[in-house]
Amino acid sequence: MSLSGGADAASRAGRLAVMVGSGEVDVVILGAGINGAGLFRDLCAQGVSCLIVDKADFGSGTSAAPSRLIHGGLKYLETGEFGLVAQSTFERNLLLRNAPHYVSPLPTVIPIFSWTKGVLAALRTLFGSTSAPRSRGAILIKIGLAIYDFYGSRNRVMPRHRMVGRRQALGKMPALNPAIVAIGIYYDAKISHPERLVLELILDGLQANAASAAANYTTLVTSANGLLTFRPESGRAFSVRPKLVVNAAGPWIDHVNDLLGAPSKMIGGTKGSHILLKHDELVRGLAGRMLYFEADDGRICLVYDYLGLALVGSTDIKADNPDAVRCEPDEVEYLLDSMRTLLPGMTFDRDQIVYAYSGIRPLPASETSTPGLISRDHSAPVAEPDPTRPFAVISLVGGKWTTFRGFAEEVANVVLERLRRSRKVTTQSMPIGGGKGFPTNAATRAEWLGRARSESGLEEGRLEQLLSRYGTRAVQIASGSNDEDRLPDSNGYSKPEIDYIVRNEFVEHLADIVMRRSTMAISGSLTRRDLQEIAAIAGRALGWSAQRTAEEIDAVVARLETRNLMRLN
Repeated sequence: MSLSGGADAASRAGRLAVMVGSGEVDVVILGAGINGAGLFRDLCAQGVSCLIVDKADFGSGTSAAPSRLIHGGLKYLETGEFGLVAQSTFERNLLLRNAPHYVSPLPTVIPIFSWTKGVLAALRTLFGSTSAPRSRGAILIKIGLAIYDFYGSRNRVMPRHRMVGRRQALGKMPALNPAIVAIGIYYDAKISHPERLVLELILDGLQANAASAAANYTTLVTSANGLLTFRPESGRAFSVRPKLVVNAAGPWIDHVNDLLGAPSKMIGGTKGSHILLKHDELVRGLAGRMLYFEADDGRICLVYDYLGLALVGSTDIKADNPDAVRCEPDEVEYLLDSMRTLLPGMTFDRDQIVYAYSGIRPLPASETSTPGLISRDHSAPVAEPDPTRPFAVISLVGGKWTTFRGFAEEVANVVLERLRRSRKVTTQSMPIGGGKGFPTNAATRAEWLGRARSESGLEEGRLEQLLSRYGTRAVQIASGSNDEDRLPDSNGYSKPEIDYIVRNEFVEHLADIVMRRSTMAISGSLTRRDLQEIAAIAGRALGWSAQRTAEEIDAVVARLETRNLMRLN
């Protein structure tokens, strides 16, 4: 069975062949990260024919390297970006409703080490100073959280903040540095499978519009006389003539604009690195909460339980080469030192690291010397047509994971106006992928599990696992034959489940499966035996030779060990 929207290989090729045969498409979106995918879904829902293309895998660039938070941007209050905070908190609340299979509330604790520090510095920053406060005291944090609650009141789904004194705080979290004077507690949200959410947006777009198509591992090679020519990794080059082009290439925006004949200097990114620690004592102490704290240099860091590991992040360093980004040794030490200061009674060392990742935030070009003060807001500048390029180019600059839907809606409205179309539907209350019909309380969950068990014959525990992994799309995987045939070591995954992913979810490489369609790599559960078995399944489904299969395994091992600091057993 294929995913609705025709995601199987034959249907994908057929869609693209029809589009190439006609030679024309309304909109080409270059870049299938979260912003490009969000726009693709929105435009497809309006009846606009779209082709979304990525030179690598969907959601494999910056969108695969976030802190895995869906947050309202508390720290943006300091820089006076109140509109961004208002939009972010609103979009966070919408995502909790529209993607409940992946997005869930996250109680957050801010350790506070003074009562009054930072107030004057924060006022200077608010009025344009280029240096952020090095410390934020209880008064400043209380004001910030009150404002944050106010902006988060639209579609509120979580409790308001509260302040807790030192004695009670250390009673709740005794491992905290005893120098605290209080803690602030508020709520944001986290996302368990960000790469899969990107994929689901694309699948939703394909389901909404049969005239649209998607292609990963496909590179733009030329733009001439209104014709864009692409070269897939496998297969023949093809060309289409768009009415409009959207550049959603993130950190690669300026490079893509050069290819399009619309040279720009829009991006001035910063690098964010994260490490995941096998630290059971810390995970137990967090008890489902995130610690959101200041490092010694004033930068904001965080730690919370992600899939049973302690996710620690992030650095914020000016950088501009997304193709070579990795978590460097000095960044690892910075993050570990921050944890040692915050939780002095616990031990932190490099041997606890099971995975690390890094990415470039595609922020607007900025002259500020403090990366944390570069705006996280978004914009969509337009390069109008010229005599050598008959289509306009809209570039998606900046933005953040939380606001992708709102950003997509803004840009989609611009596109619709230029195409002289009108909006048919809003995406504000549109569920994403497996969030459609997702059971959000005990009664509806029991009903869903009972129905799925009757249809599939699987045990309730296995269905619970699939539901958390794929949302309500789990029924399509649950209907696969012989689900009890499991991988050798990661026995939470079945071989038919992997086969389904390969055949229906745009898989081109082994890394797509273990790093983006599943959490096997980032959770540290992947083994060499599993990798070999997954490669064999993919090879049979995709027609790989023995040499290709071996090359795919070698490439994944090299990537995980050198760039992700993972030691495969």
